[in-house]
Amino acid sequence: MADRTAPNCHLRLEWVYGYRGHQCRNNLYYTAAKEIVYFVAGVGVVYNTREHKQKFYLGHNDDIISLALHPERVLVATGQVGKEPYICVWDSYTVQTVSILKDVHTHGIACLAFDLEGQCLVSVGLDSKNTICVWDWRRGKVLAAAPGHTDRIFDISWDLYQPSKLVSCGVKHIKFWSLCGNALTPKRGVFGKTGDLQTILCLACAKDEVTYSGALNGDIYVWKGINLMRTVQGAHGSGIFSMNACEEGFATGGRDGCVRLWDLNFKPITVIDLRETDQGYKGLSVRSVCWRGDHILVGTQDSEIFEIVVHDRNKPFLIMQGHCEGELWALAVHPTKPLAMTGSDDRSVRIWSLIDHALIARCNMEEPIRCAAVSTDGIHLALGMKDGSFTVLRVRDMTEVVHIKDRKEAIHELKYSPDGAHLAVGSNDNSVDIYGVVQRYKKVGECIGSTSFITHMDWSTDSKYLQTNDGSGRRLFYRMPSGKEVTNREELKLVQWATWTCVLGPEVNGIWPKYSDINDINSVDANFNNQVLVTADDYGLVKLLRYPCVKKGAKFKKYLGHSAHITNARWSHDYQWVVTIGGADHSVFQWKFVPERKSKEALHIAPQEILADSNSEESDSDQSDVPEMDSEIEQETQLTYRRQVYKEDLPQLKEQCKEKHRATAMKKRERAPGSGVKLHFIHGYRGYDCRSNLFYTQTGEIVYHVAAVGVVYNRQQNTQRFYMGHDDDILCLALHPLKDFVATGQVGRDSSVHIWDTEMLKPMSVLKGFHQLGVCALDFSADGKRLASVGLDDNHTIVLWDWRKGEKLSAMRGSKDKIFVVKINPYLPDKLITAGVKHMKFWHKAGGGLIGRKGNMGKTETMMCAVYGWSEEMVFSGTCTGDICIWRDMFLMKTVKAHDGPVFSMHALEKGFVTGGKDGIVALWDDTFERCLKTYAIKRAVLAPGSKGLLLEDNPSIRAISLGHGHILVGTKNGEILEVDKSGPITLLVQGHMEGEVWGLATHPHLPLCATVSDDKTLRIWDLSPSHCMLAVRKLRKGGRCCCFSPDGKALAVGLNDGSFIIVNADTLEDLVSFHHRKDIISDIRFSPGAGKYLAVASGDSFVDIYNVMSSKRVGVCKGCLNYITHLDWDRRGKLLQVNTSAKEQFFFEAPRGKRQTIPATEVEKIDWSTWTCVLGTSVEGIWPVISEVTEVTAACLSNDRKVLATGDDLGYIKLFRYPVKGKYAKFKRYVAHSTHVTNVRWTHDDSLLVTVGGGDTCLMIWAHEPEGHREIRQCDSEESDIESEDDGGYDSDVTRENEINYTIKALSTNMRPMTGVKPHLQLKEPSVDERQGVVRPPVSRALPQPEKLQTNNVGKKKRPIEDLVLELVFGYRGNDCRNNVHYLNEGTDIIYHTASVGIVLNLTTSCQSFYVEHSDDILCLTINQHPKFPNVVATGQVGDIGDMSATSPSIHVWDAMTKQTLSVLRCFHAGGVCSVSFSATGKLLLSVGLDLEHTVTIWKWQEGAKVASRIGHTQRIFVSEFRPDSDTHFVSVGIKHVRFWTLAGRALLSKKGVLSTLEDARMQTMLSVAFGANNLTFTGTISGDVCVWKEHILVRIVAKAHTGPVFTMYTTLRDGLIVTGGKERPSKEGGALKLWDQELKRCRAFRLETGQIIDCVRSVCRGKGKILVGTRNAEIIEVGEKNAACNILVNGHMDGPIWGLGTHPSRDVFLSAAEDGTVRLWDIPEKKMLNKVNLGHPAHTISYSPEGDMVAIGMKNGEFIILLVTSLKIWGKKRDRRSPIQDIRFSPNSRYLAVGSNECAVDFYDLTLGPQLNRINSCRDIPSFVMQMDFSADSNYVQISTGAYKRLVYEVPSGKQVTEQSYIDRITWATWTSVLGDEVVGIWSRNTDKADVTCACVSHSGLNIVTGDDFGMVKLFDFPCPEKFAKHKRFLGHSAHLTNVRFTNGDRFVVSAGGDDRSLFVWRCVHAPH
Repeated sequence: MADRTAPNCHLRLEWVYGYRGHQCRNNLYYTAAKEIVYFVAGVGVVYNTREHKQKFYLGHNDDIISLALHPERVLVATGQVGKEPYICVWDSYTVQTVSILKDVHTHGIACLAFDLEGQCLVSVGLDSKNTICVWDWRRGKVLAAAPGHTDRIFDISWDLYQPSKLVSCGVKHIKFWSLCGNALTPKRGVFGKTGDLQTILCLACAKDEVTYSGALNGDIYVWKGINLMRTVQGAHGSGIFSMNACEEGFATGGRDGCVRLWDLNFKPITVIDLRETDQGYKGLSVRSVCWRGDHILVGTQDSEIFEIVVHDRNKPFLIMQGHCEGELWALAVHPTKPLAMTGSDDRSVRIWSLIDHALIARCNMEEPIRCAAVSTDGIHLALGMKDGSFTVLRVRDMTEVVHIKDRKEAIHELKYSPDGAHLAVGSNDNSVDIYGVVQRYKKVGECIGSTSFITHMDWSTDSKYLQTNDGSGRRLFYRMPSGKEVTNREELKLVQWATWTCVLGPEVNGIWPKYSDINDINSVDANFNNQVLVTADDYGLVKLLRYPCVKKGAKFKKYLGHSAHITNARWSHDYQWVVTIGGADHSVFQWKFVPERKSKEALHIAPQEILADSNSEESDSDQSDVPEMDSEIEQETQLTYRRQVYKEDLPQLKEQCKEKHRATAMKKRERAPGSGVKLHFIHGYRGYDCRSNLFYTQTGEIVYHVAAVGVVYNRQQNTQRFYMGHDDDILCLALHPLKDFVATGQVGRDSSVHIWDTEMLKPMSVLKGFHQLGVCALDFSADGKRLASVGLDDNHTIVLWDWRKGEKLSAMRGSKDKIFVVKINPYLPDKLITAGVKHMKFWHKAGGGLIGRKGNMGKTETMMCAVYGWSEEMVFSGTCTGDICIWRDMFLMKTVKAHDGPVFSMHALEKGFVTGGKDGIVALWDDTFERCLKTYAIKRAVLAPGSKGLLLEDNPSIRAISLGHGHILVGTKNGEILEVDKSGPITLLVQGHMEGEVWGLATHPHLPLCATVSDDKTLRIWDLSPSHCMLAVRKLRKGGRCCCFSPDGKALAVGLNDGSFIIVNADTLEDLVSFHHRKDIISDIRFSPGAGKYLAVASGDSFVDIYNVMSSKRVGVCKGCLNYITHLDWDRRGKLLQVNTSAKEQFFFEAPRGKRQTIPATEVEKIDWSTWTCVLGTSVEGIWPVISEVTEVTAACLSNDRKVLATGDDLGYIKLFRYPVKGKYAKFKRYVAHSTHVTNVRWTHDDSLLVTVGGGDTCLMIWAHEPEGHREIRQCDSEESDIESEDDGGYDSDVTRENEINYTIKALSTNMRPMTGVKPHLQLKEPSVDERQGVVRPPVSRALPQPEKLQTNNVGKKKRPIEDLVLELVFGYRGNDCRNNVHYLNEGTDIIYHTASVGIVLNLTTSCQSFYVEHSDDILCLTINQHPKFPNVVATGQVGDIGDMSATSPSIHVWDAMTKQTLSVLRCFHAGGVCSVSFSATGKLLLSVGLDLEHTVTIWKWQEGAKVASRIGHTQRIFVSEFRPDSDTHFVSVGIKHVRFWTLAGRALLSKKGVLSTLEDARMQTMLSVAFGANNLTFTGTISGDVCVWKEHILVRIVAKAHTGPVFTMYTTLRDGLIVTGGKERPSKEGGALKLWDQELKRCRAFRLETGQIIDCVRSVCRGKGKILVGTRNAEIIEVGEKNAACNILVNGHMDGPIWGLGTHPSRDVFLSAAEDGTVRLWDIPEKKMLNKVNLGHPAHTISYSPEGDMVAIGMKNGEFIILLVTSLKIWGKKRDRRSPIQDIRFSPNSRYLAVGSNECAVDFYDLTLGPQLNRINSCRDIPSFVMQMDFSADSNYVQISTGAYKRLVYEVPSGKQVTEQSYIDRITWATWTSVLGDEVVGIWSRNTDKADVTCACVSHSGLNIVTGDDFGMVKLFDFPCPEKFAKHKRFLGHSAHLTNVRFTNGDRFVVSAGGDDRSLFVWRCVHAPH
């Protein structure tokens, strides 16, 4: 029988021929040691040219395509392709990995670059967004990521002269990035007129913001900032692929084969044309250059590397060559010399010397070469071509002997016969031709048995036979040389084959995996001498196997390096080397063969380090000779812990179900009960599938876990305390080295690890986000700072954490097989071991990854436990066969037999070890495992008298062992915890059922006892009094599912799983009687009440049997149920039975005969039931949850006082309901402790305890019942019910608006007017009359010159164009839908607030405003940092699109309010926008809340831009979330029917809902605001005007009607703790919308805001020194004095928009605005304030001054217009001739006419000289759409109208006739120009206005400029006229979407723009060009 193990010899990579030049650039550098680093295939190569040696980096598992060199030139970063590609940073000296960066990119990593310090690395992905990612590479952490570009990026570089700046370039773009916070913000390079927009291939950064870049056309583009400054034309003849900067200057390399050197200012130094040198050739193309001192390295497209010495530049050295592009298939080895021949699709054939590692000859052929062979005498070389021909060359001088073409398809294989007489040629034509060598290759035979192409051939040693393999997987034999097929296999029996290169045949069966029929092995070659076989396959693996290998799935050693398919592999003639060639990577690898005897000596060489699981050691397939697995371990490896429903899924499930149940929820639902329960004691310990989970704490208590509970057990007092933070099975537990903290890991979809302290039982940190399904192993490091965890996912992912911070340090796939244990090296916390099924691995941390090596142990054993010994390299592990393995580093030194059966647990002591095994023996060992010092057997005989129970069997399997306090602590598989005294006696402390579900539970009728029966085949009696012990146990024949005490407590009935039941004596547990009438499980059993005369027995086969207990006879059978019976209850008289079945049917039977009765529901309630354990019926309807499709209520029990019903369900919840539970979805109290389904619940006889049993968790839990009055504040175990009541405290229009508002994203905004027609820039121009008639005018006409387009108003002065606009003033404040957004700064000298996308700082003494304008869209929230370390630091959050981290993503800016310097930008995933921000107490953390559907809550370290934690907040809108002012970990969020109290634990956010049930009739309302008091008090303001006061998360009182309307805002003063509230209220004598309260919110003082509004609505409050700052819904900001209550209005604005009307005064710097809010306001620019306001009572739409400025005309939305006199504000006249809004209104320049344009497609003229009755004198008709803007001509005779159909029309005044003659229109001079239409202004329409419009425009009084406003919220400045499309302009941002109007003030001093969405007025100062 052939040996089934892998061969003992191995291969070592010795040389790689080639360099990757295709599709890669900039991948060749000098290291500090003057070695050359580059890559080929999947290997990083470090080549020492002086010594001609290569070192290899093998950490990648696919093609490397990018490389960057660290500035210190020792470290190298390489990036690969693949589905989950990663980046390795490695040391070029040791070729070991330093860091692995993974989990961000997909597809591949296209570019890499280090920054100047070498701290950060930037990478670019190959995904569709070309993601750019910045890494802190040492920690493997992402600092920032952003979508790079829509098309490929070719190069990226850090600006080495400016920190945090990068440049990237690629297809048709270059982008300049700045890194701030976690945001990468791009600016596109502006090509302008200087150069063509084109693809940029490479770049280099220089000083002073200069960037040099190489373009596709061979030019160098030079950038200054983001603008193209100049170009260097024709630097290269075509594309510039590479640019390299060094101290002396720059080197560039191009497709033209030239290398050019430039000095530091990019002046040319020299050109080196490689095509002209000796080694050059036509078509040479440079892909990479590197210039260092006097050496230049050049890499070419065709895989050569040249080295040029600068002073001898015409003689470049060719230091490396390889095949060029195209597949490489042909390989042959010389029969007598160390030479290899290769031929490729690049048409070249090359001969390599395996000794000199060099190319010694090459020859180019006409055709691509597919195979090669050398004749046996080494004289001829035959080459098979792709076109079906073959050529024979002389090896000596590569001259042609013959060229023969007999076939049409490619020749894939050819071989010379061993006697040298014949050549066999196999083609894709399915045939093999035989040629005679001596006959000048005449064809002498052909073999035609194959039906598919020929893949492999071998000759026999006597040259008489040939075997072939073909593409269909057939193996055929032919006689030679005739080619006749051999069909009789007998004659082949003795044939010996000269070579073996076939993949089919019995000798090589083992190369194929066991169960698959794939043909992915391309080449095989056998080494007969050493009996090994090498194979090459499609996955880039080279494998070594034994030869022959007869059985499928043989063991092998595998070697990575080739990235994709390997096409061929051959042994050299003397078997010293293996040569392999790669298809796609067209590289040649030479491997040194190390035979067995040598490999023993080579052991001291560390194995080549490779990423996990790709080790060049054993195969992946299991060892064939592994012993049988131990049954226990077998069982355990099968456990998957998968759940149908995970607790994490419940919120979503509830939401889905809620929709269905909305109606029911409206009804009044039953209140939760007054009393509660508290977990008191648990009988149970999880030993059956967990190990090493039992420890002594610092204080000598014992910590372990069971179900979902962490238990701390005090053995002196026999009491337990519980950590209840988990919500599903805990699977592992680890103790911190200081023994005060514990880490526990649980089952879950996204499972978590909790670290909690054993004293307070509070979570210190929760780690999640990396393990699926569950966490199965944990270990703390020796310093206690790190924690390692292993997941239950298929790859058993290992994660190393900094647990306090909650940060993942590193992660890696562990192994395919289950891992049982992880241990961190106590001496070197960067190292760890994992052990488990068939593996032992040694890991070390590398950046964000871990690198693992398998232990060398010959045959792989399953390891159950492992510990580190007394030095860093010693490791001891326990195996499943009872041995202890002793390891040094990763080599197995020896094994010691320790136990019979598996060693499950071991523990290291100061001097020695203790081990425990399946044999039930505890052994103490010395520190080398030489001597076993002592053994203890766990036996009943040595059980000490103080034990709390009984041992079930001797020598139970030991699963956990730990030492301390002079004792050994032992946990067994049977669920017992024992304490072994060193002197021998054993005390049993805690025990529970063994493996198997526990269903049966009964409480004693008058004693504190209960009985349980389980699938573990035991019946147990437990003492429930304080002694908490198991009193008795009895083994049963079969498992049982139910039990019941007789009414007198003397007998106990037990139903078994085989359909039998027994009645035993309750004291001795001895049999009284037994029956066996049924086949299926007995599911419930009950004695009748009173004397217990009858016994009802329900079974799984749907019958209930009734027995007479006295006579022991069956007296009745209840028939009629169709399904499994689940529950039984007797009535008080013992005459009636109630039955529930698994199909949710309810039946009634009469006893004792069992006759079925039908009883109406109303009657059932009247019946007096003796017990109630059923789950069906109207009286318990409310116990079924909303998601009852997913979960079953399995058990119920009514308390004996009939008040409380306890239930247990499939999700592990215990719930208490108030009985009777009528109506659906009653409210309840809910407790989690059981992990999966609760199978039974029972009250004790006096209702003092509730006893529950769990199915899967095998626990018996005892809960103390706390009656109604007895109220501990610690109500944390209970949770409120699922459905909130619909009643949320009332309705308020402001709240509803804020909740439902959809914030528009500027970039996506659409037009605000309902326009129709074709946009101006898309309209075809009408030809003029002259053009139509073909008249050609002379160029100089004697006609009058064309008149001015526009009458200029300042004719006297020299006209100066306007160059720029500067934001001077903003009138407006966003109060109507934002809150808490006005604050004091600098002790009250400044205030800060926001409107639109501008943050405004207003100095109260000078009234000057300054602005923060970096936001790209509307600001929604603002907060200031109150910590003195961060003065004037402000955070503002904005609207955004989806959270894809691009520039349109929502973001938070943190900035300095005084300098307006941006400190950090946080891009977030809050799709939609950020609605609340808050700084923590230390000022270092920032909390943000999103508008996304999940209303995510996120915490940031804003200075680093790092996200600390994030979690779904609530299903509905959260309005505000604030940190407690004294905390960095606690905060509160409030929103629609929502208040939650949050804690940050590490990186996890834990939250509790507010508990309301403490106050009678309290209900969850919509909460709007939050404030804080001392001693953990929180105040929340509600929609109804109440304020709720919370202590921790419990409601303690309500301040009723703190305001009469919603309490929108609250402010906690840090100085004195006083609280300010603001709400919505009518001003009255007593109260107002603003109140100041004491610290407890008991007394208050109200202030009146003298705003003159009917209702005041305060949206923001802030308190300074003696002053309160108030922001209102009406856009006012008011300062109120605390002492005198005086109000001072600081800021005014329109409260509702849009502001449609804007009119500037003809001679003063004042202007009017008119808006939807029904007001017209007068604003003074120099005074910076509002002068006056008129309430019109109706929304106003347009406004205009008369030419003298003495009158004002206002057009209204209802069609009316009004004329006011300016001096008195009296109405001069008003008229309503139209019903729809007036869009524009204008006085004629001679003040005679008034033109009124409306939505009714009309312009009406009124003659003002006829007096104020305003009769219409005429109107313009035939207007195609509504009127937008109107302008009069200077002579008042014409009016131009722009309309909603994108048409501009001209009419006569006052006749209303249309003027159509274009030449006539061209001669009109206009008084004003506000039209957005017309040939003169086509240029103002931009390319991207398909959905949005230019809405308004205004030409300056000088007639030289035009400003426009558009739907995107941009103000733009153009030259006037601008008839060319897409004219150049400057743009000014700040407004929200939709500008409505824009005007120049007199003398062109200012521009005023009015906002639609933002209700704000911006005043811009005009900067004029100098004279």
